[in-house]
Amino acid sequence: MNLKEILDLTVFGLSIRWIVVFCVKAAVIFVFVRLVTALIKYLFRRSMRRQGKVVLDETKMGFIRQIVVAAVYVIGVAAFLSLIPGMEKVSNSILASAGIGAMAVGLASQDALSNIVGGLFIIFSRPFKVGDFIMVDSVITGTVMEITLRHTVIRNAENRMILIPNSKMNSSTVVNSSYGETDTCAFVEVGVSYTTDLDHAISVMRDEIMKHPLLTDHRTDAEREAGAPQVAIRVTNLGDSAITLRAWAWASTTGNAFTMKCDLLKAVKERFDRENIEIPYPYFNQIVMKG
Repeated sequence: MNLKEILDLTVFGLSIRWIVVFCVKAAVIFVFVRLVTALIKYLFRRSMRRQGKVVLDETKMGFIRQIVVAAVYVIGVAAFLSLIPGMEKVSNSILASAGIGAMAVGLASQDALSNIVGGLFIIFSRPFKVGDFIMVDSVITGTVMEITLRHTVIRNAENRMILIPNSKMNSSTVVNSSYGETDTCAFVEVGVSYTTDLDHAISVMRDEIMKHPLLTDHRTDAEREAGAPQVAIRVTNLGDSAITLRAWAWASTTGNAFTMKCDLLKAVKERFDRENIEIPYPYFNQIVMKG
């Protein structure tokens, strides 16, 4: 049996010749799609490395790259379907612009479509971008690592990746600490007893805060000329067992403000102990009844 006779044999109603041609064409399509997507990713990475010549920032570049790569895969799937007898019309409808839209509406769920549209709103309205430090609904806090077609990826302080659907991000309250000025005010609150000399406690507290290397001067020129203190400290609450003193201490970034606040709570407590300034705490007297 020669090669021609072998190719003319049929398996499940299909000739071996057709099967071989189909496999070769499918392999060519697969390799072509992989090469094109690899080239697209390379070109986007190269564009982002060009200093001073990048038209779009990292956030937009990453999102547009995903759209282009997805389009290449759709074309590859359409080309593959065109190889199958009876699927030519499906392939043509996918390649047509109206067909792509109809296919997306028909096959994708409403949530998937809303996430894609939500991602587009995020990219072009720019409430945040990759690298920004944000807080979502006063619950999730972290750095934006990536904005995909479906999710916004946030890395929190525990180095965990949190994936939030783009549609939810558009309806959430987002506090962006990297938007505009990055200077951040840390509220340092300490309670003192009612017998404390408040002026002395405020002076001691301000002295400790002024020593911290991360503290910045956020006063205006007018406030400096008027002699306003760099660190404002005021009584904010008369509680059941303590008077609350709050200090407004400024740092250059949110991270520095958090670090400074933690350091100052420790430093102020230790300094109050040395100055015999009481920090009250709730306690109970237990009465033991003897029978």
